[in-house]
Amino acid sequence: MIEILSPSQVARARETGALVADVLYSLRDRATVGTNLLQIDAWAKEMILGAGATSCYVDYAPSFGRGPFGHYICTSVNDGVLHGLPHDYDLRDGDLLSLDLAVVLGGVAADSAISFVVGDSRPAESVRLIETTQRALATAIETAGPGVKLGDVSAAIGEVLRGAGYSVNTEFGGHGIGTTMHQDPHVPNDGRAGRGMKMRPGQLLALEPWVMADTDELVTDDDGWTLRSATGCRTAHSEHTVAITEDGVEVLTLPSRR
Repeated sequence: MIEILSPSQVARARETGALVADVLYSLRDRATVGTNLLQIDAWAKEMILGAGATSCYVDYAPSFGRGPFGHYICTSVNDGVLHGLPHDYDLRDGDLLSLDLAVVLGGVAADSAISFVVGDSRPAESVRLIETTQRALATAIETAGPGVKLGDVSAAIGEVLRGAGYSVNTEFGGHGIGTTMHQDPHVPNDGRAGRGMKMRPGQLLALEPWVMADTDELVTDDDGWTLRSATGCRTAHSEHTVAITEDGVEVLTLPSRR
């Protein structure tokens, strides 16, 4: 299903997006060496419920997971890149942590992800992975707009990722979003320009470049959820929810206080 939201729904999406961003950046600031992933999940739960929002993850049970997910946030560490199931793990200096969060507030969903290095260490490859996904996301946002074809956005993302020397997995990628978290269309992180549907004002998209250092092959963890790089290499993930407007694109998942 592809939804076109009304102006009032887009206004509510701004509130949802700001909440998602505020939670993510609060968690980033609180996640230090020794922080347990289950504690991060508990903090996320407290902030989501305290804001009167609903988690998109707790009851989420798609065909690719061993559901329901049962937690409030995805916490993917080092070789984990997507759908990281929170578990009893204490973060270490130099860990690359990706946090992915989606909630519904006022009947509209928003979805965002950030990656960062924990502690004082700054492994060069980890920093490069993160910066590459951030550049790819910025390029996708610059490319998107009313009348632009989805293939143009996918091609723009892929050009950045491949240009940095990474191979691209297109099994999981961006997606439509609106009154529910995952909707059509699928927005792969590589593609051919000029292909696909044209974007329309009122359409919301979650754009999410992710990459693995030396492979494009995923394996599923024994927990039935966490997707890891097949080689054990490090990974990174960046995501924003955007609204297509009459004039261009509005990024909805920006923090309200930064």
